[in-house]
Amino acid sequence: MPEAMDSSRHYAQVAEAIAFIRGHARAQPTLEEVAAAVHVSPCHLQRQFSEWAGISPKRFLQYLTKRYAKEQLRRSIDTLSVAADAGLSSTSRLHDLMVSCEAMTPGEIKLGGRGLTIGFGFAPSPFGAALVAWTPRGVCHFAFSTAEPAAMSAGLAREWPNALLVRDDVRAHTLVREIFPESPTRGRVHLVLRGTNFQIKVWEALIHTEFGRLVTYRQLAHGIGSPRGQRAVGSALAANQIAYLIPCHRVIRDSGDTGQYRWGPERKLAMLAWEAGRCEALRPPGA
Repeated sequence: MPEAMDSSRHYAQVAEAIAFIRGHARAQPTLEEVAAAVHVSPCHLQRQFSEWAGISPKRFLQYLTKRYAKEQLRRSIDTLSVAADAGLSSTSRLHDLMVSCEAMTPGEIKLGGRGLTIGFGFAPSPFGAALVAWTPRGVCHFAFSTAEPAAMSAGLAREWPNALLVRDDVRAHTLVREIFPESPTRGRVHLVLRGTNFQIKVWEALIHTEFGRLVTYRQLAHGIGSPRGQRAVGSALAANQIAYLIPCHRVIRDSGDTGQYRWGPERKLAMLAWEAGRCEALRPPGA
């Protein structure tokens, strides 16, 4: 999948640029300054950003600011009120990937995967290399690489100590193509969730947020009927083992700050801007 490999390589440089911007945000660095920091020409950075994000670097960088987040939140009064069958699909049909899920029973969790064969593999994505794992019922793990493959595989084995793990990078590539289609396309990914009742309630609410939309911890807590549960919501997000498909990257603070992300703050910022860029690039003229 050469396109995904190119996108993954582009992301590495984008992440480096975002790290520089985060460290020099008050100075509002120019395109030339950012390009110099990542050791490429301004023209190269302009072209790379446009290919990866679907928008210009200037517009992309605007999406990384707190001001943009606050504007989004003001417009997102009813962020969680999305039709149950919408999955990750937005109202303007920008992303037709449908996500459904089912929870493991307490008994299944206790068994630690005994008698279960779990396939897993590594594949490039728009946000770097990723580890994806699946059971016959659906995807049970998706993580962006933050360590060597051997360490990530060992971490997966610790989560499922009694399961038989079988590596299959070809299947992993196919799944990642389904999760990150090159253009809007109809598809479906089924998830197998392993968590407490509260965690699953939070995750299911996130699955039904719209592509490219933001929600605060407070809004999410209210949306699941637990207005005082913001801290518990944060804990549920931290326990999420299925990146992107359970889109905890869309949850930010009331102030507009993006907060932490288990797969890295630069990656979270990149994901938010990448989604927003696609919403803008694919929006019909005049909409």
